[in-house]
Amino acid sequence: MAHYDLLTLRQLYIEKKVSPSEIVEDYLTRIEKHHGFNIYITVNAEQARRQAAIATQRYQHQDPVGPLEGIPVAYKDNLLTQGLRTTSGSAVEKNYVPDHTAPAVQVMQQAGAVNLGKLNMHEYAFGITSNNPFYGPVKNPWNPEYTPGGSSGGCGAALAADLAVTTLGTDTGGSIRIPAAACGVVGFKTSRHHISAKGTRPISLSLDHVGPLAKTVSDMAFLLGIYDQSDYLTGLKRDIKGVRIGVPMTYFQQYVEPEVKAHYEKALKQLQDLGAILVEVPVPVNQDHIGTLFTLAICEAAAEHAQRLQEAESLFGEDVLQALRSVAQFTPMDYIYARQEQQRLTEQFNALFLDVDLLVTPTVGFGMQKIGVDTLTLGGDTHDLFSATTHHCAPFNLTGHPAISIPYGRVGENLPIGLQLVGAQLNERLLLQVAYAYESAYLNDFYMQRKQLALL
Repeated sequence: MAHYDLLTLRQLYIEKKVSPSEIVEDYLTRIEKHHGFNIYITVNAEQARRQAAIATQRYQHQDPVGPLEGIPVAYKDNLLTQGLRTTSGSAVEKNYVPDHTAPAVQVMQQAGAVNLGKLNMHEYAFGITSNNPFYGPVKNPWNPEYTPGGSSGGCGAALAADLAVTTLGTDTGGSIRIPAAACGVVGFKTSRHHISAKGTRPISLSLDHVGPLAKTVSDMAFLLGIYDQSDYLTGLKRDIKGVRIGVPMTYFQQYVEPEVKAHYEKALKQLQDLGAILVEVPVPVNQDHIGTLFTLAICEAAAEHAQRLQEAESLFGEDVLQALRSVAQFTPMDYIYARQEQQRLTEQFNALFLDVDLLVTPTVGFGMQKIGVDTLTLGGDTHDLFSATTHHCAPFNLTGHPAISIPYGRVGENLPIGLQLVGAQLNERLLLQVAYAYESAYLNDFYMQRKQLALL
């Protein structure tokens, strides 16, 4: 009974061809069947059934229904949910039950969504593999020997495996877009503050974003409209004639394997065929800016976790503990300079978007690595996997510009890859438009392949 995207399922509810109770029961059965993929930390079965029953009654009696009435969703486990365990993927907070709910979650719940539960993630969102030492490594549904990316790995994997209709994650250096790319779904890091990041277990107040992952661009447009009461869906069209797309000449060529480069060059030609104008542009970002991001993330995360480290240091995973301890290398002046550099880079990208409408890059320059692997070998050289994976995404956490990842192919051992579109501040509408045009023209076959995953 599963495999529905959000908009299709919503229409089936309205036409009374299926009921929320039937759909939610099917999802709960599927979640149990595939528990070995470590996608969920907490399954919210009892409440989900109650919510589904209420939604079913509303559709049957033609009562007013919310835009997400009866839609099964799931949340990254660092988004606070009142009365439901929120571990942040940690052992430190394995029994933590919040007394309030994150505003971004509230929006979905108030729209009628059914809460299936909380999704696995990299511990405290500190990594890009979702190899969680306490709740098991999240497995990529396309190939379970490989990671689904991170830190919102459960969010991407749940959609690829069809264990939720949509999910909500967080992004500090690519943590929505990386799993979206790795799992062959759509992920949107909206403009800073476009969706509230309050009510999360944060890494960095300067960098954190909250945003949805979805099965299609149309679903994503519908979801964003719920957050800001805009109609993104009606205006979607397949024509992007005259849109000026910047093709970066620098920085974004690093950490790109030949197979991904070939897909990227093909995608550029496809965008051109849809009417876009390609413009080669220099970009203001360089490798030093990743150091800026690291400074902000570590200093702010160390402040967030200072008390937990004092009380329960032995319960932290080794990679997170090492990252937090590295705060000792920074001074207050380092932090101040990093904030100043963040502002300069933001202004430079704002100026760039006066010349082009958006940028297009690979989301990640290679397919995901096997579970347990922490390095990347590319062109005979060995690189740190974290740095290589976040390379294309992280600059836009510094600047706060909106960025969406859409699927555009597979490489290696049946591993999806993603195309990243980046726009001017608060120009989510144009990103959705270009993503929708590309999806409509080129992704039907990919979506059919996603439905045929061996997991299902």
